[in-house]
Amino acid sequence: MGSAKNQSNAARKARIEEMRRAERVRERRNRILTIVASSVVVAGLVVGGVFVVQSQADKAEASDAKDKKDDKVKTAGKLVADKDGLKTWKGTLGRTHVTEPVKYPVEPPVGGDHDRVWMNCNGDVYTKAVNNMNAVHSLEHGAVWVTYNSKAPKADVEALAAKVKQTPYTLMSPDDGQQDPIVLSAWGVQRTVTGAKDPNVGKFFETYVQGKQTPEPGAACTGGMSE
Repeated sequence: MGSAKNQSNAARKARIEEMRRAERVRERRNRILTIVASSVVVAGLVVGGVFVVQSQADKAEASDAKDKKDDKVKTAGKLVADKDGLKTWKGTLGRTHVTEPVKYPVEPPVGGDHDRVWMNCNGDVYTKAVNNMNAVHSLEHGAVWVTYNSKAPKADVEALAAKVKQTPYTLMSPDDGQQDPIVLSAWGVQRTVTGAKDPNVGKFFETYVQGKQTPEPGAACTGGMSE
């Protein structure tokens, strides 16, 4: 039994380290792309290639508009709990980037239309409530979101915060609008837990951090909103 548990822990650590490596690679790639893009723009201006740059921008804008149209699916359905207490969204979840406020059918939300910018979710712990629209974008990237209200014991909040800080693709924040003291959410799934020692905490992280439910696996969890 102990050997199996050690193997599971080792596999989890390897998985987390692999996600961290992937995140570092993405950050380096983004920096390089930014430098290259800036150089291209400057060179284009020098040689009078402004029209070429504008043409590319127009194409990008048209492509973005097409993507938004393709993703424009209306959120409909509800969370349904199984006999084990895990709640799964039965229906459809919109994924359109919007600027107007979204009224989500559950609190905290498990998906739906959201802001263009995500909340940083690289083990980020927020002491104040975050914007649901930014957090939902984090869920789309494969993050697990830990929320708690004023009824949650301080010791559990502190223990969960420590766990989140050690786990890429997670975030944590207070949410006084939720009914249960501690809730774990991922895209399309949610579970209420009794505390930090509840075995379902580890199971949820293991299954849903960059899990199969993720609409955009590998998307960034840094470079977004930080407060």
